[in-house]
Amino acid sequence: MSYSNATPVIRVSDYARAKTFYTDLLGFEAKEEAGEPVVGFGIFRAGDAQIFLVSWDGPEAAYDKWRAYFYPRDFNGLVAHLTARGQAFKGPRVTEYGMREIEVTDPDGNVLCFGQDAG
Repeated sequence: MSYSNATPVIRVSDYARAKTFYTDLLGFEAKEEAGEPVVGFGIFRAGDAQIFLVSWDGPEAAYDKWRAYFYPRDFNGLVAHLTARGQAFKGPRVTEYGMREIEVTDPDGNVLCFGQDAG
């Protein structure tokens, strides 16, 4: 069995705030949104990457690991962009598995990892 891609589904407590974070800061574009009477689901794309944002109300089991892993085309450009915007992040660091990575936490506490081959 193999897969060509995966789409992370990211649960958010404030859809509008999350949409701003993912579009304004990380460069995603809303391709489709739904919800009655309030929008609470969206499909967002940036290049070949796709995410779903979905509103949720209620607790989730404590989980502080990555919710999504992204492969930016311009890793250094992303680091510079986040720095210029004053966005906190961990890294960059080179991992034991040969990736150069940073971690960004969105407004709902979802940890997002961005990586490129360190080679």
